[in-house]
Amino acid sequence: MSALAAVAVVESPSSEPAAIAVDGLTTSIRIAGNWYDAVRDVSFTVSRRETLALVGESGCGKSLTALSVMGLLPAGVGRISSGRIVVDGVDMTAATEAGRQAMRGDRIGMIFQEPMTSLNPVLPVGFQIAEALIEHRGMNRRAAQKRALELMELVRIPAAGQRLDAYPHQFSGGMRQRVMIAIALACSPKVLIADEPTTALDVTIQAQVLALLADLQAREGLAVLLITHNLGVVASVADRVMVMYGGDVVESGPVKAFFRRPTHPYSEALLAAMPRVDRPSEALAPIPGQVPTLPDMPSGCRYQSRCPLRIEKCAERPPLNPLPGAPEHRVRCWVRAP
Repeated sequence: MSALAAVAVVESPSSEPAAIAVDGLTTSIRIAGNWYDAVRDVSFTVSRRETLALVGESGCGKSLTALSVMGLLPAGVGRISSGRIVVDGVDMTAATEAGRQAMRGDRIGMIFQEPMTSLNPVLPVGFQIAEALIEHRGMNRRAAQKRALELMELVRIPAAGQRLDAYPHQFSGGMRQRVMIAIALACSPKVLIADEPTTALDVTIQAQVLALLADLQAREGLAVLLITHNLGVVASVADRVMVMYGGDVVESGPVKAFFRRPTHPYSEALLAAMPRVDRPSEALAPIPGQVPTLPDMPSGCRYQSRCPLRIEKCAERPPLNPLPGAPEHRVRCWVRAP
């Protein structure tokens, strides 16, 4: 019996099911013996050839959501308390660890945040790309190396044949990121999670990596979950956006609607703090304070301690409500979307 036989397969009533569907995901983190909800009741879907961007400050729950989807939460420290994660028709939350291992790198791939620490420094990059093919496709070493070379050419690594046996330290930051993309795409996954794929890259290389991802998405039909704090990247590549704060989704909707009408006070604050070429740097408005630690997180609206619009009712957690006349644009705020 294969490892995937241990995974519950979910039949979709639609002929075009979402490549990934997350419903009511709550992830808890253990601190000093107590469990705290670090991600609360998060739900979203991503279809093929669609990009959903998760945005927010560091510590808002973006990467933790991705690790929950991948089943990579550290044992004893993190756990999924409730919710359901369905990837390509397979219920990941009902899977055994062997089943999740069979899914990772096969039906769902991930580009991790820092390629230099994600790649093994003592193994050639060609070996690291081929490893997934040997594990999930049962290829022999020769066939896997040949496919690894094709993948390096696909992600436009110059002189790929000469660099197949090179080590990560012999590549630039942008080239290492391309190697990470090749590893993530090796087994032609249906879903790709890209966690800050342009972090620490200069502007020119950022643009090249984003263009490469867009090209590969169109070619392979990928559903992309893009995690970023860069709203400029969101505006240029995403179809929909989901703003997170303190583990809560505070606003979600189509990208054009979001930038045309940012509604949650936190969304407004993020946009006001973003540098723009059409206004002086003095016009930037930093967000006062910082994200509370989990033990100090308020039980109601988690943004209330930093919000200029706070009212007494913010002590209760607001629902994620659609805006009038815009059912796809949803906001979690008692003031703006009561």
